[in-house]
Amino acid sequence: MRNTFTRKKLLILIDIPLGAIAGFLYWKFIGCNTATCAITSSSINSALYETVIGGLAFSMFKKDKKDKKEKNEISGNY
Repeated sequence: MRNTFTRKKLLILIDIPLGAIAGFLYWKFIGCNTATCAITSSSINSALYETVIGGLAFSMFKKDKKDKKEKNEISGNY
């Protein structure tokens, strides 16, 4: 069971740390100098924000077999 979960969520599990690194690098090289920006004023905020955005973005690429089956039934294709 654990192996199946990991295999299904592999793309998201890879992208979460990449999003955190991207958020930190964005804060480091581009971030807000005046500390008035809510997201980029802190390295923690920037990394957490990019982690969430990265996880959500890559979760869109997941294929859901159940939805595909329902669409075929609705359209009359079996």
